[in-house]
Amino acid sequence: MEGILRVVAVLALGAPLTNAQWLNYPSANVPRLKDGKVNLAAPAPRTAGGHPDLSGIWAIADGKYLDNLGIDGAEISMFPWAAKVYAERQANDSATRPSLHCIPHSITDFDALVVPKKVIQTPGELVILFEAYHSYRQIFTDGRPLPRDPDPAWFGYSVGHWEGDTLVVESNGINDMTWLDDGGHPHSDALLVTERFHRWDFGHMTIELTIDDSKAYAKPWKVTLPWNLLPDTELLDWACLNEKDAQHTVVK
Repeated sequence: MEGILRVVAVLALGAPLTNAQWLNYPSANVPRLKDGKVNLAAPAPRTAGGHPDLSGIWAIADGKYLDNLGIDGAEISMFPWAAKVYAERQANDSATRPSLHCIPHSITDFDALVVPKKVIQTPGELVILFEAYHSYRQIFTDGRPLPRDPDPAWFGYSVGHWEGDTLVVESNGINDMTWLDDGGHPHSDALLVTERFHRWDFGHMTIELTIDDSKAYAKPWKVTLPWNLLPDTELLDWACLNEKDAQHTVVK
């Protein structure tokens, strides 16, 4: 909860982080203005191989997407069974959402979660450490294909490749017990998520999500999520304890 309040304060007020474990500890090798602040408008850093370096601690710029990935007007055409499930979840205020019972978010809702995430980029792999739930995700960029018959996993299986300055990540095998967002958009075991990570300057990145699920949606749909860099700080310790929040939820 402390981590969530920290990010909400930053997003709402534009204020510096005030209760991180390493308060205002300066990040190394970052561009700075004359006053010592990080120059968030500086060019994006690049790796020795010439690709943009996505490393850093990031948080989504607007928490509205966690409740509804399609809030900006995406055309979401659900098949009847998916529409029924979504309506039921909306009717009970998402009281059965996995995260309420200490089950971690999955790819799309973690992309939309306000709690910070730390990206670590290496030549053959991208690792994302999530402050929430002490979760992590691996994206392999070493040329391997997606598994053809994957066992369901909370984060599925992810592989990426570069298209110019954009890292394109495809993921399959995502456990259908997960939700696409806290509002309750469902998916099936046929879900394929494509993310396009584009760091367009030092302090800003966008993630374009394509949801392709031939069993749940009549056609693929896209959303674009804005991420902001959180410099000069680190991840906090965060755990979901004994489903404490679940006992306060009232199902209509």
